[in-house]
Amino acid sequence: MKRKFALAAIGGAAVAVLATTQIAPPLLAQDNAREADVYGQLELFGDVFERIRSQYVEEVDPAKLVEAAIDGMLTSLDPHSSYHPPAEADALRVQTRGEFGGLGIEVTQEDGFVKVVTPMDGTPADQAGVEAGDFITHVDGESLLGLTLDDAVELMRGPVGSEIVITVVREGEADPFDITITRDTIKLTAVRARTEGQTVVLRVSTFNDQTFPNLQENLEAEIEAAGGLDNINGVVLDLRNNPGGLLVQAIRVSDAFLDKGEIVSTHSRDPGDGDRYNATPGDMIDGKPIVVLINGGSASASEIVAGALKDHRRAIVVGTKSFGKGSVQTVMPLRGDGQIRLTTARYYTPSGRSIQNLGVSPDIVVEQPRVDPDASAEDEVPLGFSRSEADLRGALDNDSLSEDEIRQIEEERAKADEAAQLRDEDYQLAYAIDILKGLSALGPQYRLEAAAGGDDAAAANP
Repeated sequence: MKRKFALAAIGGAAVAVLATTQIAPPLLAQDNAREADVYGQLELFGDVFERIRSQYVEEVDPAKLVEAAIDGMLTSLDPHSSYHPPAEADALRVQTRGEFGGLGIEVTQEDGFVKVVTPMDGTPADQAGVEAGDFITHVDGESLLGLTLDDAVELMRGPVGSEIVITVVREGEADPFDITITRDTIKLTAVRARTEGQTVVLRVSTFNDQTFPNLQENLEAEIEAAGGLDNINGVVLDLRNNPGGLLVQAIRVSDAFLDKGEIVSTHSRDPGDGDRYNATPGDMIDGKPIVVLINGGSASASEIVAGALKDHRRAIVVGTKSFGKGSVQTVMPLRGDGQIRLTTARYYTPSGRSIQNLGVSPDIVVEQPRVDPDASAEDEVPLGFSRSEADLRGALDNDSLSEDEIRQIEEERAKADEAAQLRDEDYQLAYAIDILKGLSALGPQYRLEAAAGGDDAAAANP
């Protein structure tokens, strides 16, 4: 019996060896063929390079040829992979620290055209009236059609204080039009904060090294100025026209308002290389309600934050659909101080959804009304203009209220009128603040029940 078993084992080994012998040569042949093909293509590249270097009608710089070839490889992959020679690499490193020179616009390329992702807050482009979604067709009269994105951006760069004229095509406008912008040093304040009534408004304009520290400092200052957390009804996190930035900062901002659960996961080409980022215990506002504002200029890191808070039902998302950039770029240094920016992964919200090309959809769609420059003052109805019982001659007095109670009602009415004025300045923000007022009026018990429902939903969609 032992002999039979041993023979069976030997026979099994022989079959295994035979199978390996039969399968290995085709696999090796395929690998060898691929390797030979790659070397063949590199030889082709070398041949073309040498012919250009030696026979082109004008003498060319070999280093620039190589840089152009590298740039071409990367830009052929997707709109966000790119090559940065040493000078550009230095500028990119400065930009992540929050200060750089230029117009103050984040751009991408769509169907060969340069498209504005967003103008950054307070920058020359923002002040000149550039809007998210604009297409830039010309710079100082020179067409951008056919240029790479890096070449188009290079045309828009220039000395601080110099003027540039960009030609813009905008949805809703019949004809292209010119915008004159004066270049300046761009200093980005990552987070600005203010309190409207009982609502803390956190305007997050970018995700750079300073974003979370700025947010924490500003939020704590506003809460202290209000006399404590009990005196605020919630937070509006304004991510409109925020083009994104550092992944780690998006995670930290999300974590500031989440007590547990997944924030975001990334999946690369190798399934074993994915990462999952989870929230740590602690919520900076102890469960107070949040409204997140987004629009078509909210991209990348902004969408990570909006998606995480939405999926956990930690916030109500208001505005319009976000940009839809669901990929992660890794900056890789090269010899000679250059670097490449390579798309290495896709990211997914806690529910497992990718927002690539789809964006984050708001819970409540609220468009920002466009100001009609042709509207005359006669068309406007004065704010608060109405007639009431109190305006009628001989109306009876209210004998149920003391003078202090009447004064309190008048003060509350004045606050309501002030909030109504905000609708003319920023309708979406006013809408978000009204939501928080409504939730506050329903009382803390409602918020506790809503939070419990959010935990159940997050558990159902890991």
